[in-house]
Amino acid sequence: MGFPVFISLGQSHHPAKRELEKEIAGQLHQHPDFQVTMLTNLYDLKPNGPAIEALRAVEGEMVVFSWNYQRAAHWILDRNDIRGSVGEVELQPDSGDDDDELEDELEEDDGEQVPRVLDGRPLPDRQIYCVNLQSSSSAEDFIEEAERIAASSLGQWIQGDPSEEQLDRFRNPINDTAQGPGSLPPTIEEENGRRWYPVIDFSRCTNCMECVDFCLFGVYGVDRAETILVEQPDNCRKGCPACSRVCPENAIVFPQHKTPAIAGAPVNVGGLKIDLSLLFGKPEAADVAARERDEQLMLAGRAPVDSDEQPLEKRQLGKPAGPADELDALLDELETLE
Repeated sequence: MGFPVFISLGQSHHPAKRELEKEIAGQLHQHPDFQVTMLTNLYDLKPNGPAIEALRAVEGEMVVFSWNYQRAAHWILDRNDIRGSVGEVELQPDSGDDDDELEDELEEDDGEQVPRVLDGRPLPDRQIYCVNLQSSSSAEDFIEEAERIAASSLGQWIQGDPSEEQLDRFRNPINDTAQGPGSLPPTIEEENGRRWYPVIDFSRCTNCMECVDFCLFGVYGVDRAETILVEQPDNCRKGCPACSRVCPENAIVFPQHKTPAIAGAPVNVGGLKIDLSLLFGKPEAADVAARERDEQLMLAGRAPVDSDEQPLEKRQLGKPAGPADELDALLDELETLE
């Protein structure tokens, strides 16, 4: 039983992307210490389909390669009851920063620890490593990252203490020629259309319920513990990210959105280590979100919201309507850069 690796195929049929997926899958499939499975696009998988069931069947640590940003992929898995701590991934896209470090810095700057939904959710004692396929164009980089992860987790997926023979076999793999050169691992096929729905990052979410108030399509609901959840994901209007703009904590991710910040990526601007998505809280963002929602209402044959009668209000009492004071200078600098 090798270290579980899942490779999620992208929505795009771009030849270069398909070739990279095949190269990674083929090389890892030849490695005796990995058990590789290919999936259709992670974001589009059916909640109780065979691919999700295969992911749920893994009780220990695993690696998931996908074209989604690490944060987005982790919370796609989480919403499908595939849970664990975020595994440290060293191979990252050039434009991104480590999200955990960014969160720590922002919390220190704020001087305030805000309770998050994740604080009250016990997680299995395992790490899930979500590797973004946008991080490199070289299959060898991903093979090295998979080997690094597996080596660091060796005691977790080999029962008991690994023997010297097992360690040597991992460090010096011998290709299984019986599989034949260029052979690919099995693919779990699903006939899925492209989906569009929000994913909640519970490490940021404070359960303020503003998304429930704002969304008029019945996408959000609450569980028995009165915790926010995406109850009817397929009610979401394709291409609309409005609720992510009004979320005070930027806890709502749309993994396929063209804007990296909305899709879950931290971004560097002008040498400043700041997640641009945090700037969605500025006053103009509420207006943009309201316009996006009204457009979708009209497309659905419904009347837009009268902003005079139903103003966009924040449930979190005491939180300022505008950006935090420490972001004012950043906003001014961004305007200068523009």
